Amino acid sequence: MLSWGYGTGFAVFQLYYKQHMHWPASQVSWIGSIQIFLCFLIGMVSGRLADAGYSKHLYAGGAIILIFGMFMTSLATTYWQFLLAQGFCSGIGGGLMFMPATANVATYFKKRRSLAMAINGCGSSTGAILFPAVIQFLTPRLGFAWTVRVCGFIASGLAIIGFFCLKPRDLRRVPAPFLDLKAFKNPDYTVFTLGAFFIYFSLFTMLIYINSFARESVGLSDIESVNFILITNTVAIPARPIFGYIADRYVGPVYTFGLNCIALGVMAFGWMGVHRRADMYAYSVIMGFVNGAAQGIFSSAASNSVKDVRKMGTWIGMVFAICGFATLAGPPTMGAIIDASGGKYIWGQLWVGLTIVIGGSLIILSPRLEVKKTGRIGLV
Repeated sequence: MLSWGYGTGFAVFQLYYKQHMHWPASQVSWIGSIQIFLCFLIGMVSGRLADAGYSKHLYAGGAIILIFGMFMTSLATTYWQFLLAQGFCSGIGGGLMFMPATANVATYFKKRRSLAMAINGCGSSTGAILFPAVIQFLTPRLGFAWTVRVCGFIASGLAIIGFFCLKPRDLRRVPAPFLDLKAFKNPDYTVFTLGAFFIYFSLFTMLIYINSFARESVGLSDIESVNFILITNTVAIPARPIFGYIADRYVGPVYTFGLNCIALGVMAFGWMGVHRRADMYAYSVIMGFVNGAAQGIFSSAASNSVKDVRKMGTWIGMVFAICGFATLAGPPTMGAIIDASGGKYIWGQLWVGLTIVIGGSLIILSPRLEVKKTGRIGLV
């Protein structure tokens, strides 16, 4: 809820900053993209330190930095202040918190790992409902500054609960570098990482821009446009455990993730056909479900190539770090395409669809490389 939930819910901030601060879409999106980028990038470091036994230390430190960033956002008045407080502080704090908790869950499960991590990931969708709703509906009553402070107080309570729920597994620790480049000698791991890069170049772009699209292209009000953020994240909650179960029971996490990403790319192409209010609601429901299915299984799919559970945080962290560079460039690229198109979204929507479909196809290809190398047959 505090790392990806707060970051994924940036769409409501995107619209607010654009309308009230009068900044270009590409400039505003740098705040959200840096926040998400640092969640990914810092995850590489925090994942390795979590493997070394510092999960609770990282979680506590990350929570302090993230909550500090929220309160500083409430005091910000210029672009660079918002960028430092919401982009950098919240991103660094979220990265320190997220990876230790995710890798910790993965170490407790093998047969039901996809389902367990999908349930764990439901917090992302829950946070992406909670924080945008608070911002959208309390800002007219309390003002933006005090509304963001309310988010900070909520985050403080959630962080305390999370800290006491986090229980690292007692594993024998082995010395390992922050970068385990030997991982890339595995063709399946390398191709999976490349596919994930393409996917995450555009995945968060859809979530960040759906609010402003509803306001600017469909012509809905500010209050109604935030409904689509809430809808997409609400339907994502049941999608995560459903496809976690399917991955464990029938298809395997990598194929489940890849197929859902291709479906998400198709939904991005379908975005070009949304013109009316009813279209927007129907699209939000379907896209949110498919997006939840894809994101919910990502961590489990990334862990599939990890042969040594003691390196779980390090290997998953490297995938997340590389995806972080994709999320850094994706939303500003979309904003630049929209600005260059005179406010029209169609070329940006086409770009999003192409990159996600290419990435999903690489994900589906990746396990076949492992089978070819090892001669093993079975679900991967």
